[in-house]
Amino acid sequence: MSTAFRHRNLPRLLLQAREAVMAHNRPRLREHGLSDQQWRVLRVLGEHGTVETGRVAREAFILGPSLTGVLARMERDGLIRRERDPADQRRTVVEATAKGLQLVQRLSTAVESHYRSMEKAMGKHKLEQLYALLDELIRLEQPEGGARERAARKTNGAAAPSPEARA
Repeated sequence: MSTAFRHRNLPRLLLQAREAVMAHNRPRLREHGLSDQQWRVLRVLGEHGTVETGRVAREAFILGPSLTGVLARMERDGLIRRERDPADQRRTVVEATAKGLQLVQRLSTAVESHYRSMEKAMGKHKLEQLYALLDELIRLEQPEGGARERAARKTNGAAAPSPEARA
């Protein structure tokens, strides 16, 4: 007996989309000896500079125990540096080394080139819509965000568009 689902399998579609995008970028990461997780850490550090490890974990979507091993390997390979936060010795901050930043610069060129090709194939408007829809889905599914969205719908009949969606 099969269950009749009305909707497509959204988590699987999101994973397929991720894998399709990463299939273009992963070979470049491997050429430089990087795992997907290591690249996500470097990207966070490339975008934000020195970052507290908890924020790295949240932004790179790596669980704490896994992050410890990832950071240890990256430190061993000379890609990052860890130290106690001068403002709060209980916390550890991470920053990319010159070697790590060079890698971010080199790989970001390839990643951005792939995004430009996606934009050319899909059209700028569709890609911006995709980003906006994904942002909306993320907000909706956050415990606090989803409750606010549902409350707004009950009050207004529909949720007000986000600032990003209006732009």
